[in-house]
Amino acid sequence: MLLRDLLPVLDDIAPTRFAESWDNVGLIVGDPGQPISKVLLAIDLTPEVEHEARALGSELVIAYHPPLFKAVKNLIAPDPLFEAIRRGMAIYSPHTALDVAEGGTNDVLGDLLGLKERQPLRLVQPLEQNLKLVTFVPDEHLEAVSEAMFAAGAGRIGHYTRCSFRTHGTGTFQGDPTSNPTVGKAGVFERTAEIKLELVCPVDRVADALHALRQSHPYEEPAFDLVQLAAPLEKVGQGRIGKIDPTPVPVLIDRIKAGLGLSHVLVSGPTDQTVSRAAVLAGGGKEHLPDALAQGAQLYLTGEIPHHDALAAAKRGCTVVATLHSNSERVTLKRVRDTLAKRVSEAQFVLSTVDRDPFKVV
Repeated sequence: MLLRDLLPVLDDIAPTRFAESWDNVGLIVGDPGQPISKVLLAIDLTPEVEHEARALGSELVIAYHPPLFKAVKNLIAPDPLFEAIRRGMAIYSPHTALDVAEGGTNDVLGDLLGLKERQPLRLVQPLEQNLKLVTFVPDEHLEAVSEAMFAAGAGRIGHYTRCSFRTHGTGTFQGDPTSNPTVGKAGVFERTAEIKLELVCPVDRVADALHALRQSHPYEEPAFDLVQLAAPLEKVGQGRIGKIDPTPVPVLIDRIKAGLGLSHVLVSGPTDQTVSRAAVLAGGGKEHLPDALAQGAQLYLTGEIPHHDALAAAKRGCTVVATLHSNSERVTLKRVRDTLAKRVSEAQFVLSTVDRDPFKVV
């Protein structure tokens, strides 16, 4: 299969529109037209993971953490990203899109605790990725203009293409003496029958759609509007909080260690209480700890948290369990691998055996 055929599946599993605005998700490196037959899943694109992918013959690595995040001024061998590019290996990163997604990183942690009636700790507002492009076309040129804009990528809504709305009306204009109007004469106020053509257009295809409009439209200066669309409100967000069956903290700690395959975790706060309301946040838990405390969490499961935040939670009677950053994320790769294997038969999906958290307890 081609990479471009896999990209919609990956976006369906972890919709990139839900990623945090500061994040860098989606296809990081690669050619959408390249063939894909073997995919390696890992948290980080380390040198060890890149070597493993090369040995396996993987054309794509799904690296949960984006290897390109902040501005990069050079890429020099043996940097694993440089080596991936040199060998034509594509890199895709879901990161916070997978955290927010239903069944994603935070839901996997919620499942470990048995969260019921779960809700996001904090809702996110997805970025709208479309604009509405509106133009005005004489009836006899309507099909030529609309087809050109469809071909440029406008008019797609979900699984439907060539979508538009058309309204009959009257356009007016008056060209200056230097104009060369298609209809009427320069310097004369004109009225002409036109059709208002409205199409949704992805932000990244607007330039192509406007070029197609200008090339296909009969007017010297076709009028158009670009309308910013509001993203639909969806009850999605970072973290999870919910009820659990009343369970002593030591039992929950054992459950967490077993579910994540860990022999040790970090624990702060009370260890002798019974918990009936808990929260989870994969990765760095500092930002969302206040959300968990405000919503009555008695236990907060996360990857890592600073010293003073752990003290503040303990003062509020909340037990914090920190697993180390990527240990709170890695278990989700199994679910992603299984989902991809069920949905895509043309490629093989393999979990990395060398991907691990940079810290270890010794």
